[in-house]
Amino acid sequence: MSGSAALNTDVARWFGAAGLPVLEGYGMTESNVATLGLPSTYRAGTVGEPLHGFKVRIADDGEVFVHGPGVMAGYHDNPEATAEALTEDGWLHTGDIGELDEQGRLRITDRKKELFKTSNGKYVAPALMEAEFKGLCPVASNLVVIGEGRPYVSALVALDEDALLAWAGRTGVDGDYARVATDPRTRTLVQDYIDELNSSLNRWEQVKRFPILPRDLTVENAELTPSLKLRRKPVAANFADQVEANYP
Repeated sequence: MSGSAALNTDVARWFGAAGLPVLEGYGMTESNVATLGLPSTYRAGTVGEPLHGFKVRIADDGEVFVHGPGVMAGYHDNPEATAEALTEDGWLHTGDIGELDEQGRLRITDRKKELFKTSNGKYVAPALMEAEFKGLCPVASNLVVIGEGRPYVSALVALDEDALLAWAGRTGVDGDYARVATDPRTRTLVQDYIDELNSSLNRWEQVKRFPILPRDLTVENAELTPSLKLRRKPVAANFADQVEANYP
């Protein structure tokens, strides 16, 4: 079983091909486990079907709503937050964006609060792109997708030092992290994986420009949470010059 964070689809398919299917589930503290993949119906990239007694629906804006016996009655002594989270008939706003396939399996595509709109009026789901890139590029630590109110999508690329230096040693790129990160061969490597990512995206989602950051993102600089989730605003503030350079 896999939960808590999205399982890369290629990883799921690899284990499945080896005879070790990894099933995904989905839920929240406020809902318990609401959906679960079953061996007989599971498809990689989905988090399964609603468990007994649960119902899932998709709102007009793509948000996933959950109803069932595991959904909370409300937040303790916080009626305002409860009113924001629950409809009058008990449906929970999950804050996740998703879709249901023809067999009722749920696929989560992003967090609602992380969707942004470019200046051309197109919506972009950054978290899905970021997770896919990390699965593609073996030296990537993080991809931070940028573009709210901008004419096109760009990104910041942070590299994993151990993976980068191991690759450098195999390919004859000499130097420490700072030198290897600025080597043209590293730029070419990352560009190839950006191109591969872009090949799976709509035109308005494709990453047009990106710098490779001089260091990885860290918890100490408030760019990651203690559980290593991305914190976009501190990243954008700490690397403001690189962000603006993407939009000359």
